[in-house]
Amino acid sequence: MAVRTIEVRERVMARNDLLATEVRRRLEHAGVLAFNLVSSPGSGKTLLLERTLAALGEELDIAVVTGDVQTQNDADRLARHTTRLVQAVVTGGACHLDASQITEALNQIDLERTRLLFIENVGNLVCPAGWDLGEMAKLVVFSVTEGEDKPLKYPKMFRMASYAVLNKIDLLPHLDFDVELAIANAREINPALRFFRTSARTGEGLPEWFDFLKSSVAQAVG
Repeated sequence: MAVRTIEVRERVMARNDLLATEVRRRLEHAGVLAFNLVSSPGSGKTLLLERTLAALGEELDIAVVTGDVQTQNDADRLARHTTRLVQAVVTGGACHLDASQITEALNQIDLERTRLLFIENVGNLVCPAGWDLGEMAKLVVFSVTEGEDKPLKYPKMFRMASYAVLNKIDLLPHLDFDVELAIANAREINPALRFFRTSARTGEGLPEWFDFLKSSVAQAVG
């Protein structure tokens, strides 16, 4: 008797890609620029978003979708810095967001009053790398406490990202961390990767980050 193998993962991925294409079309039609923020847990991604919302939330009409395995703690933190609804997606164990969840989240967001959308993905550098959410670009955040070899350990994520934020640089005087080696390792994987060096806690490097966001939104609207 012949055995037929059903490639469930391929079907799920194909459906996700179709939905992501629709999300991208919908965002482009509304003139909304979307970044998919990915990182390991503890990189400082949520604090970076808090500082960004506090400084630019109204100026750039920022909306946020957050993903967490359990709890909506990150969404609650971000909601303190904006009058807009912060969409919390609790995955219930899944290690990444998918395009169907973003589709549902967009139904609750006033896209006509939005120019920049941040999708804060689940803290994980493996699963989110292969899932298109309809974003303009993936932006990977990692910190100086994680080691210079982080890009070499998780090459797919750094290959798929267009931008990287090296965060917590205020801790460099207390660590044996080689910034240039970390950046070189990342660019070995992705030579086109653009880097930002920040401390979300002290504010160091944030002006360059803010300028990038403002210019990116201006280009998208133009």
